[in-house]
Amino acid sequence: MQFDFLKRMKDSGGELKKINVLTACAMLGALAVVMRNFTVDVTPQLRVGFSMIPNQIVDYLFGPVTGAIFGGVLDVLKFAIKPTGPFFFGFTFDAMLAAFIYGMFFYKRKLSFWRVLIAEGLVALIVNIGFNTLWLSVLYGKGFFALLPARALKNIIMWPINTAIFYFLAQMLGRAGIFRTFRDEMPAGPAGKGE
Repeated sequence: MQFDFLKRMKDSGGELKKINVLTACAMLGALAVVMRNFTVDVTPQLRVGFSMIPNQIVDYLFGPVTGAIFGGVLDVLKFAIKPTGPFFFGFTFDAMLAAFIYGMFFYKRKLSFWRVLIAEGLVALIVNIGFNTLWLSVLYGKGFFALLPARALKNIIMWPINTAIFYFLAQMLGRAGIFRTFRDEMPAGPAGKGE
């Protein structure tokens, strides 16, 4: 089990050396920035959106290390493009931790509904309900337990919805051959080197 974890980390870190991975991350990052515009702010502390889908695709395709770096960079980039309050590193940490968890569950593994459900549940519990509520409490000076019920309810409701959206979208993209395009290596040139 320890060897599998270390190999998964090493393989995921190695993904960053590939041009097709960097290209895919750039395209998915641009998509995530666009999708952020469709986020609905229920309250200053409660938002509903789907810009995490491109992040999850990066985590699935390229693993926990690449996904965590992508998540952190994208969080800072989205804030720089459209700030929605003061910058707080805790939220960047949350983006990286969520990407790491998704990457550990999805990378180089068969994507089953139950695997997605468990990963979504852990991210909802640890990142969204736990850390994110703590950061909101620190940032806005409101009590952790005062914020907790609404955030827990939102995450409980969104857990199966997020699971279904990502699972069925990933199945469709996989059947369409989109993932295979991102995973394929660059073709070799005449001398056996990448063009």
